[in-house]
Amino acid sequence: SVVVGVAGEHVASFNSSGAIAIKQDEVSRDDMKQVLEAARAVAIPLNRKILHVIPQEYIVDDQEGLRNPLGISGVRLEVKVHIVTGSVASIQNIIKCVNRAGLDVRDIVLEQLAASESVLTEDEKELGVIFIEVGGGTTDVALFSKGSVRHTAVLPVGGNQFTNDIAVGLRTPLEEAERIKQSYGCAYKGLMGDDRLLEVPPVGGGESRQLSHKLLCEIIEPRGEEIFAIAKEQIFQGGMEGLIGSGVVITGGSTIMKGMKEIAQQVFKLHVRTGYPSEVKGLNEVTRSPIYSTSVGLLLYGHRYPVESREYSYMKKEENLFNKIKA
Repeated sequence: SVVVGVAGEHVASFNSSGAIAIKQDEVSRDDMKQVLEAARAVAIPLNRKILHVIPQEYIVDDQEGLRNPLGISGVRLEVKVHIVTGSVASIQNIIKCVNRAGLDVRDIVLEQLAASESVLTEDEKELGVIFIEVGGGTTDVALFSKGSVRHTAVLPVGGNQFTNDIAVGLRTPLEEAERIKQSYGCAYKGLMGDDRLLEVPPVGGGESRQLSHKLLCEIIEPRGEEIFAIAKEQIFQGGMEGLIGSGVVITGGSTIMKGMKEIAQQVFKLHVRTGYPSEVKGLNEVTRSPIYSTSVGLLLYGHRYPVESREYSYMKKEENLFNKIKA
């Protein structure tokens, strides 16, 4: 069985809250379960499914900011949560693909939540951090503060846009554009040294042309600025900039490209570091790369948060999508 990451434009998230009266003199596990159920009881379209219900903080009477209210005396229990939803059709298609490969799906996890398990430190999550994973087709964004998720978003731009821009700008095949990006790509012209000429094969074959390395950077840099500017808008439009105390962490295969950290610093005006898996022993030399952040994060997520201990995974027995698909 496997833990599968999910991303894409179909993913949407929002914050919610719920409240109940405490049954006894103090908060019990049953009270915590019921208040999460109350927060989860929101109207969503029939074609969408809840993937995660993540507690942000509990409130017992006037006591705010509680991580674990178990055993605290009071009469009213409230919880603030972050809810992540996805398209039922997209989730079903993912499960079908995995099943046809001969594997069972144990859980489905939002990719930036999984990647954050392998990349972010507890201090960063506590002080406030913007987490950005620039993948091939999408850019996954999350804001953590006070130890929990405050906002998530999936942007429909990623590393593939760099490749397409290079292919169009240099009039070269996509395969060659990808090779040029990986070998010579630079997203920040301030890091460029002496200009040099690159061999660029034309579309349709023929003799290669020599084009400026500076021209390549001028094609890549605006796309890098756009990706981080959209991510910044996602975070700041909700007035959450005051929650960021430790800066920005970027990861994903596209952040390997030279200059990505610098262009992110220019856009956010905050400290930026490139994140890579840090919880792996024995294979550090293999996994110490932003490319593996999500893969390692999925392994860690499945280990740390087994499905049977999470009542509010979307895999609740009474509404198990897997059974519907297999039937």
